Amino acid sequence: MRDALTILLNDDDIVAVEKPAGLATIPGRGETDSLLESVARQLGIPHKGEADPRVRVVHRLDKDTSGVVLFAKNITTQRHLSHQFQNNQVEKEYLALVAGHPAADEGEIDAAIGPHPNAKTRMAVLKHGGRPALTHWKLEKRFREMSLLRVFPKTGKTHQIRVHLKHIGVPLAIDPLYNPPRKPGEPMGILLSRFKRDYRAAKENERPLIARLTLHADRITFDHPVKRKTTIEAPLPKDFRAVLNQLERHARR
Repeated sequence: MRDALTILLNDDDIVAVEKPAGLATIPGRGETDSLLESVARQLGIPHKGEADPRVRVVHRLDKDTSGVVLFAKNITTQRHLSHQFQNNQVEKEYLALVAGHPAADEGEIDAAIGPHPNAKTRMAVLKHGGRPALTHWKLEKRFREMSLLRVFPKTGKTHQIRVHLKHIGVPLAIDPLYNPPRKPGEPMGILLSRFKRDYRAAKENERPLIARLTLHADRITFDHPVKRKTTIEAPLPKDFRAVLNQLERHARR
């Protein structure tokens, strides 16, 4: 049984939860569980049917991204929140650990995104076609081989942050689709031995500090139907904190 979810807000209209990495937001092919189903079980209300209250989807995070996710508990709130997401009125902030260093301390990426012409599971920046996508970013910390960015997606296209950061030369430090391992068969993950010079553990026994998308939905601000402007924050999960702590200790620039 999965551990109980951390509830960040729970009232008559909205439930905000801290999504763990590795759990899909909604049910899908090959998935045995989802965040939607887990929230419904934990709250003791349904996630199917027409009657309210029930847990209703308004937005999603990629399966291996952690952070804040909002659900509506009635149809009126679902429409209220969905309108804000569809019209880019929700303020979203992510933390992204990326490979390499950006050319400046902050910037804007204005580049249309659409399906990759040669890979069904990927998206890509397209010169012709695609849908407009805009991302702002700011450098938080610079390490020897990596950087921590605070990212502000102004639109909500599929894989937007992942594609845009790759487009400017700083893909997520771990991303099997947009920054795969250089050597075939090489495992995904950031190892302490990669940057701690006196680390002596046998590599075959070493566990990665983090082994999933290095992306966290840190904060979201939206218009609550009753409370009006509301901000919800999700603390960094253990794996993300661990890699940042070790980078701070052993790989500062």
